[in-house]
Amino acid sequence: MADGIKDATSSNQMWGGRFASGPDAIMEEINASIGFDKKLYAQDIRGSIAHATMLAEKGIISHEDKDKIVAGLNTILSEIKSGEFEFSRKLEDIHMNIEARLATLIGPAAGRLHTARSRNDQVALDFRLWVKEELVKCEKMLTDLVGAFLDRAEEHAETVMPGFTHLQAAQPVTFGHHCMAYVEMFGRDRARVRHAIDHLDESPIGAAALAGTPYPIDRHMTAKALGFREPTRNSIDTVSDRDFALEFLSVAAICAVHLSRLAEEIVIWSTPQFGFVRLSDAFSTGSSIMPQKKNPDAAELVRAKTGRINGSLVALLTIMKGLPLAYSKDMQEDKEQVFDAAENLELAIAAMTGMIRDMEIRVDRMRAAAGAGFSTATDLADWLVREVGLPFREAHHVTGRVVALAESKSCGLADLSLEELQAIDPNITDKVFDVLSVDASVASRQSFGGTAPAEVKKQIAWWRARN
Repeated sequence: MADGIKDATSSNQMWGGRFASGPDAIMEEINASIGFDKKLYAQDIRGSIAHATMLAEKGIISHEDKDKIVAGLNTILSEIKSGEFEFSRKLEDIHMNIEARLATLIGPAAGRLHTARSRNDQVALDFRLWVKEELVKCEKMLTDLVGAFLDRAEEHAETVMPGFTHLQAAQPVTFGHHCMAYVEMFGRDRARVRHAIDHLDESPIGAAALAGTPYPIDRHMTAKALGFREPTRNSIDTVSDRDFALEFLSVAAICAVHLSRLAEEIVIWSTPQFGFVRLSDAFSTGSSIMPQKKNPDAAELVRAKTGRINGSLVALLTIMKGLPLAYSKDMQEDKEQVFDAAENLELAIAAMTGMIRDMEIRVDRMRAAAGAGFSTATDLADWLVREVGLPFREAHHVTGRVVALAESKSCGLADLSLEELQAIDPNITDKVFDVLSVDASVASRQSFGGTAPAEVKKQIAWWRARN
């Protein structure tokens, strides 16, 4: 019996004298977070060093104790990095695991580290630091992806291809222009990342459990030491806020959707039916039974990752939606969602950057498809407006009759004779043939942001200066 009491007490040291017995196996299983929050070890140690340093500077603890604490924390950091540190589920989380080890290393001085803070503001700090570092990493990865698209756009500013609406050939565009559409998308994603960094750039430490602390701490000092712009301004909001995690997941989900749309196009373009691109062996796999197959598995997996990332956002929104202020244990479920989304977003961006950089662009297949589906029909309608003076709706009707004629003859618009065109509208002249080729169509789209090669090159230059 005595041994049983001793075991229960030893498993319950972090709760002090409030509880007479320790949690049973089920409670331990549901309560422990060390299996995933150990990922925050570097941030936890960094935050504790900044906190201890501030406490010593303000005379709340002695410099001697501070030096012991910092030395002990650095020893723990080395132990974790080398794999020597033993994590314990009985100690619940990364914070108590580090604090318990610190007590073993330096004795009573370890107990002074938790002065003027709580696990509530401690975990908020660790998690903010981790998310901020992840956002900085994503910003760089998106810059690399945008750079890959700029390279391909520059290379193919004049390569014609079909533009699509409803996945039906619509009007000719250039592949460079198509690439620049993704530059815009991922450029906005990067801007969202930067906004998210700005929004979370406040230090939580010092908010304590929820009401602040009576100790004469300097929160601006710890904020500066930890690289934050300033401390948070409301202690209740500080410990109950997970907006920064939600914003990260929102940014990740939008970016993942963009990656998925790109992945879908790569899957389609790499089919024999399209044949617009050929993926390298590095991002393809074969079939176990069909030797001719070359499957775009990397693109398909990027497409699938979107489901996981979107699911993480929905999960955390649901976790947070009914929580009263301030802290609730529900928030322990925030980290796994963010960790999983971050890991999969990084992998998806890296895979897509690799695919874009080394895939082969099949210019001949793109050009052959660019004129299919009467893609220059709008150019004919515009010509009738400009040169003949028809109202656009009437020009649209005339063009429809021309398309019907070409379709009945199984030929392109440019293959119809002048006599056939004039039978539909006698005002048509031989100058119309200047606009019916895909090259002429593309070159004419010189409006700002249009597909004309000259305009595409202007947009590439604009982005080069900002990437």
